[in-house]
Amino acid sequence: MSQRPSTGFRTFRAITTVMMVTWLILPLVPLAIWSFSRSWFFPNVLPSAWSLQGWEYALSDRSGVIDALWLTIGISLGATVLSVLAGVPAGRALGMYNFRGKQFIELLILAPAIVPGIAVVLGIHVVFIWLGLANSIFGVILVHLIPTLPYMVLVMSGIFANYDPAFEAQARSLGASPLKTFWYVTVPAIMPGIIVGALFAFLISWSQYILTLLIGGGRVITLPLLLFNFATSGRNDLTGAISVIYIIPGILILILTARHLSGRSGAVGGFGQI
Repeated sequence: MSQRPSTGFRTFRAITTVMMVTWLILPLVPLAIWSFSRSWFFPNVLPSAWSLQGWEYALSDRSGVIDALWLTIGISLGATVLSVLAGVPAGRALGMYNFRGKQFIELLILAPAIVPGIAVVLGIHVVFIWLGLANSIFGVILVHLIPTLPYMVLVMSGIFANYDPAFEAQARSLGASPLKTFWYVTVPAIMPGIIVGALFAFLISWSQYILTLLIGGGRVITLPLLLFNFATSGRNDLTGAISVIYIIPGILILILTARHLSGRSGAVGGFGQI
């Protein structure tokens, strides 16, 4: 029988939650204020003049922000889906099996997270030109796998390291096909890990600038590229508005998947309640 958390623990958890929310929200307040300001100079605490011009232009067709937003969402979703498709079997192999060369493969997977991205992409750019993938959306999606796939594989290898394959064997002994076993037994057990890994993959792909700029060749205009261009133009109100638009999807995804970030899954004992 589970015990209810003590009053002290609930208070500590509430304080911790408030501190985390404050830590996340507080840096965003100046951006929100900038987006509605017309002039804001030191030492004024608040802008001396307010305006909606930044938002009006950011949401207009002339700015290209909305088109860049949808393109960024599509690229990030594409990179996330490919990371899941490749990361789940790779994580299973690394988490459940011991084989010769395993440490070398783990090092190769971690290499993109260790080596500077610009050094990697300069070499890949030549290959993508030969393959006709440069200056294309699909090429940008593929190059985003360099920083996203290691996180997906590491998360899934940790999940599968605590996974009990006996449940799959039991399902197959009862007549379930390999596909049904995977869909009805394996997937529910590892789903929290997939969600966490996909969250990391999406956010990492969402924030890519150098990889998108070099492989996209300036033809694939995502929101980070657009944000950087406006940030260097001196329009703080417009930069603030685009920054708010830029961070909203990440915050929404984080809120929707927050309950899965504890890392609990059926792979580590959740089947005991079935």
